[in-house]
Amino acid sequence: MCTRLLYETAKKAFITARSMDWYEDLGSDLWAFPKGMERDGGLGEGSIKWTSKYGSITLSGYDVGTADGMNEAGLVANLLYLAEADYATETSDGKPKLSVGAWAQYALDSYATVAEAVMGLSDEPFQMIDPALPNGKAAGLHLSLSDKIGGSAIFEYVNGKLVVHHGGEYAVMTNSPTYDEQLALTAYWGQIGGLSMLPGTNRAADRFVRTSFYLQSVPKFEDPRLATSAAFSIIRNASVPLGITDANAPNIASTIWRSVADHDAGRYYYESAVSPNAFWVDIENLDLAERSKPMKLCLKDHPILAGDVSKEFTPAQPFRWLAH
Repeated sequence: MCTRLLYETAKKAFITARSMDWYEDLGSDLWAFPKGMERDGGLGEGSIKWTSKYGSITLSGYDVGTADGMNEAGLVANLLYLAEADYATETSDGKPKLSVGAWAQYALDSYATVAEAVMGLSDEPFQMIDPALPNGKAAGLHLSLSDKIGGSAIFEYVNGKLVVHHGGEYAVMTNSPTYDEQLALTAYWGQIGGLSMLPGTNRAADRFVRTSFYLQSVPKFEDPRLATSAAFSIIRNASVPLGITDANAPNIASTIWRSVADHDAGRYYYESAVSPNAFWVDIENLDLAERSKPMKLCLKDHPILAGDVSKEFTPAQPFRWLAH
C-alpha cells in the first residue's frame, strides 16, 4: 500500500512523488494551513502542544489526520502504511502524547529541512499514540520526509523503538517489510540488473525494486515540465490498478490518488485515480500568513479540476486528529 520516491533533476532540484494505495476511499481533502496555528496532539490532557512555524498545503485522510503535504519551506511529508509498526505501550511517564494522525503535520509545522526534523524527532519529544482508524483497522504507519536540497529520511517505530534512516540515498519507500529489509531485497535485485528482469507484482517489495530501478534509469531532466512528467511516470508505474485487492495480502490495495511535490517551485500536484486530470496548488498563491484562516478544497466528490486551483479554497474549520 503506497509508494514514495525522490527524483533529482539536472538542475539539482528535487521532486517527491507518492501513490496512496488503500482498499477504500479515504475521503481526502486538500487543506491550506497558515503559520502561527496553535496545535495539540489531539488526545486530550497530556497532549503535546506547539505553534506552527510554517504554513503548509496538505491532504487529509478520514478527516482525522494529515496523510501527505508540503510546507512553505519546501519540506514534504508522506505517511505510508506499515503493518510492522509498533509504537510501544502507552505509559504514564509524563511525556506528552501525539496522535499518529498528527505526525506528518507536526513535522510540516515545525521544520524547514530534513536535517532539522531528524534532529528534532530523534529526541522523541512526544509519545506516539495510535488509536484505531475510523474503519477499525490499526493505524500502522511510517513517515518519510524530503526537502529542496535532496535531504531524505524514513522514520519507523519497530518493536517500540524509533528507527531513522537519514540520507539522500533513501529515495524510495513502500510498505512491508521494515525499511532495513527492503534495502536488502533491493541490493539483491541490483545484482540481477533491471534490464534483464524486474519483479512485476503489486507486492510492496516488488514495487520498491521497480521504483528504485526506474528512478536510477530515467534521465535527470533539466526542463521542469519534463522532470515533473518523469516523476509522474515512475509513480504511475508503481501504482496498483483500480479495483485490485487481495484478502490474503493486506499490503496490496488499489491506488486511489497520487501526489507530486516540486520542492523548489513550491508546487503541489494531485491526481485522483477516478478523475481524468491532474491539477496543482502553488503555495505562493495561498495566504499562509499568521492569523490567516485555514482553508479547504473539498475532494470527497472527486471534482473534475485542472490547472492551478489555489483560488478554489474556502475557509473551513480544521478536522480533529485521530483519537481514542
